[in-house]
Amino acid sequence: MKNTENLTSYEKKVLNAEKHLKKALELMELIKSMLNCNDYYGAYAIASELADAVGKAILITRELPVYTNDPQAQKICDKIITDTMPVKIGFTPEGWFGVVMPALLPKRQKGSVDYIRDSLYLAMRNFFRGKQPVKYTNCVIIFRHIYRHDRPERQYRDHDNIEVNAVTDIIALHVLFDDSPPYCSHHYCSAAGDENRTEILVVPLLEFKTWMVDANSFKNKALVLFENLP
Repeated sequence: MKNTENLTSYEKKVLNAEKHLKKALELMELIKSMLNCNDYYGAYAIASELADAVGKAILITRELPVYTNDPQAQKICDKIITDTMPVKIGFTPEGWFGVVMPALLPKRQKGSVDYIRDSLYLAMRNFFRGKQPVKYTNCVIIFRHIYRHDRPERQYRDHDNIEVNAVTDIIALHVLFDDSPPYCSHHYCSAAGDENRTEILVVPLLEFKTWMVDANSFKNKALVLFENLP
């Protein structure tokens, strides 16, 4: 490729993506080497760096189609985002707003969380297109982290992380009148299940006890969500 000083914006993006992908491959080889030596602690420690490198590469490569000036480029990018993380959105039979993300929100010490913002924001925008606005007040936002049954207890991570804040901001934008402490509380919990996922619920404060009883009785029960309020 030509001298970096003469590169176009597109070419610079490609080189930047290549840099992060190369780092990701190096980290992957390091993790494999650690696993071969039964160094699971070291492999777990490197995993966050791998996630960061891959995440940066994804964010950059998602932008590349737009540079083609193809009028369909944005639709293509949106479809890639939707296919990569198919977010489920809807309402429970009780009338609570719910979101299911097919992955645990990773605990990351650095890097951007745009990959989560992009996926959730696009899903929320598509879900509410053409619908009457729904706003909750005096409520609790519940983050329920579902771990696979075979995940060792020691691998559970702290509930509070930067991804939780990013998700809360997007949900608040669409379904809350106010997400300040006097009007909205947060509750974090974990449970074992058949697959990793993150469930988020917006529950009126007066109905939070009902949810607690139900959650303790059916810890593995997946959220059932409907397109419209019952």
